[in-house]
Amino acid sequence: MAVQRITTRNARFQQLQTLLGNRTKRGRAGEFLVQGVRPISMAVEHGWTVRALLYDAGRPLSRWAEELLRGTATERVAMAPELLAELSEKADGAAEIIAVVEMAPDDLSRIRVHDNFLGLVFDRPTQPGNIGSIVRSADAFGADGLVVTGHAADPYDPKSVRASTGSLFALPVVRSPSHHEVTRWLAGERAQGRPVTVVGTDEHGDADIAETDLTGPVLLLVGNETAGLSTAWRGLCDHVASIPMTGSASSLNASNAASVVLYEAHRQRRAKQHRG
Repeated sequence: MAVQRITTRNARFQQLQTLLGNRTKRGRAGEFLVQGVRPISMAVEHGWTVRALLYDAGRPLSRWAEELLRGTATERVAMAPELLAELSEKADGAAEIIAVVEMAPDDLSRIRVHDNFLGLVFDRPTQPGNIGSIVRSADAFGADGLVVTGHAADPYDPKSVRASTGSLFALPVVRSPSHHEVTRWLAGERAQGRPVTVVGTDEHGDADIAETDLTGPVLLLVGNETAGLSTAWRGLCDHVASIPMTGSASSLNASNAASVVLYEAHRQRRAKQHRG
């Protein structure tokens, strides 16, 4: 396959640069930038479409990078080192390789609902880093997918992609305009005989999260970092649970709260397995 070369800040370079900071253009292009051995390897392993691999034209590459370039049927772009560094967002110089990866479709059917379903909704998040952290925790604790709803930060923002440490490619993450689409999706799943329980999290919840049964098919809701759960989402909850806290903190960071609730669901399910 022919190698394209970029040695000046030409139109192609400028287009790649917009993928870092311009959400609208990133969405229009349907692609985003990925850096790091683990995230790129996971993107390839999980079958994501890699549209291009960018690398330093004048630098010897590691065995991993050589194998990636050899084994991935995609466009290869050899770049001037200073241009690659501009796209890298690394404090210690340029990344060895940057992948241009195609976004996944925002289709709720990508999230498989089954008897042990564990899903998560993050409503109107404002911080992309929080999305990435929640994706990482959801992957670690066996969740089936994450839905990001409302006018929200972008899961494909570089801060989110970086914070997920590659889990974005292992866990279905779907953007949804509002609660309406999720409500229809849930209604369809319930009609198919999958009784998903919706559990919201709030400091003024009706019960302690440890006292809430999370062993069946469950969709967990985490609200906006500042405002919490919206009235619409609260109305959809079968239960609203709280995380017991001591000390002077009035609440947890959204990603920390999500991690605690995901862990509790994981703990309850393991305990049930051992009892069974």
